[in-house]
Amino acid sequence: MDIYPIGRGIVGAILKPLYRIQVIGKENIPSTGGALLCANHIHYLDPPVLGITSPRPVHFMAKKELFEQPILKHLLPKFHAFPVNRGKVDRTAFKTALKRLKEGEVVGIFPEGTRSTDGNLRKGLAGAGFFALKGGVDVVPCAIISDYKIGRPTKVVYGEPISMEPFREKKVSAQEVSDFIMEKIGELKKKHEK
Repeated sequence: MDIYPIGRGIVGAILKPLYRIQVIGKENIPSTGGALLCANHIHYLDPPVLGITSPRPVHFMAKKELFEQPILKHLLPKFHAFPVNRGKVDRTAFKTALKRLKEGEVVGIFPEGTRSTDGNLRKGLAGAGFFALKGGVDVVPCAIISDYKIGRPTKVVYGEPISMEPFREKKVSAQEVSDFIMEKIGELKKKHEK
C-alpha cells in the first residue's frame, strides 16, 4: 500500500494553515517524465513543504543517520526518501537518484548541501550540476521564502524548467551548472520575497 498520498494529506493539513503556505508556479513542474527539483535549504521542514506543494511525489536524498533511527528507517522509504552519506562521494545514492530520474520520477535536492543558518543563499555544490547533466531531465528551480514562524506566510515558488541540453552541448562543468541553478533560485527569491 502506498502511504505517500495519505501522509501528504495529513502533513499538508497541519503545515499549510500553520505556516500559511502559498504556492506559486507549480504548473512549472512537468506533469510527466523525470525532473530535478532544486531548492534553497533554510529549515528541516523544507522537504515536507516541497512534498505537500509539488503536484507530483518528490523523491529526496536524506542523510543516512536518519535511516539509523528506529521509526524513521521504516517510514522514510515509504515517503520516497533514500539515504546519502554526506561525508564522502556516495556512489550508491548517486545511482539511486539517477535511476529514479530515468524512471520518470521527480527527485528533489538542495544544491547547498546543508541548511543556511541565516537564510542567505550559499554556494551550490557540484553534485546538483552532476545530477542535472547526467539525469537527462530538466531542472526546476525553487525558492522557499519563510522564517518558519507560526502564522507568518511561507512562499514556495517554482520557476520555469531549465533545459540542460545547451549545457551538455557546451560541455559546461557540473560546478558551473550548480552556480547557474543557484542564480535562478536567487532570482526567484528576490522577485517574490516582498
